[in-house]
Amino acid sequence: MNKRIRLAAIDLDGTLFDNHSRISPHNQEIIEKCIAQGVTIVIATGRPYAGLPMEELSRLGVRYAITANGAAVYALPEKNCIYESCFSPDVICPILRELQRKEIHLDIFVNGEGYSLNDCIPRIDRMDMPESIRTYIKKTRFLTDDLAALVENEQLAVQKAVANFYPLPDGTFLYRDEAIRLLAACPDITFLSGGYHNLEFTKAGTSKGSSLLFLCRHLGISREETLAIGDTQNDLDILQTAAIGVAMGNAIPEVKKSADFITLTNEEDGVAHALEHFILNG
Repeated sequence: MNKRIRLAAIDLDGTLFDNHSRISPHNQEIIEKCIAQGVTIVIATGRPYAGLPMEELSRLGVRYAITANGAAVYALPEKNCIYESCFSPDVICPILRELQRKEIHLDIFVNGEGYSLNDCIPRIDRMDMPESIRTYIKKTRFLTDDLAALVENEQLAVQKAVANFYPLPDGTFLYRDEAIRLLAACPDITFLSGGYHNLEFTKAGTSKGSSLLFLCRHLGISREETLAIGDTQNDLDILQTAAIGVAMGNAIPEVKKSADFITLTNEEDGVAHALEHFILNG
């Protein structure tokens, strides 16, 4: 690399977070050192603004977050949305109506907040995901009987929607294949998995990578001065967009194959290891 790294974009779940949704002391220490050297640390997550660990990020000095798979970029801690790419109600409502007829855990993100169906919460413990993720969902969702009606009646701009599926005894997931066919038939939607066999969908063309490029322009930083770290399918685009793409040791094979560097796992301070390698010792 001819240019030093001035911006590092870091995913949360499975990356900066350990398996209990905590940021380790060593990861915190290295992030603080990078910021002290003038590096901009950016969170790049599939979560909405409400899912950010704001107390820790504020203490560390993190000033920007790419949220909802790139659908919204916020300046922290003010919740100042500086970029947004949303579904219009006429695009997302027919999809929501079809999906909420089935036994699927369905969430939408609006203005940085999460909304779920009332009847999803009692079934949440059936989902194949860590307890820390289930707890996060329970704590951060507003509830409604009808997501499509909420969006249509209030003409809400939806940043992202998420379908989580209940596992079946044969190892498949209830209604997941049907949901894939429904989403694939809509050219106005981009969808992928953010982990735990879910489907996350945003407006076509929206990604963490496109929001990274926006933030680079906003901050006057070139793409050649960026690094990104992630572990799942919703990180592929940003790892390929950044000058250096780093896969976690626990990343899915597809992410590892596309990365420039594979660091340690999220249980072994893999973020700190990558930042030390490319920034502090680079």
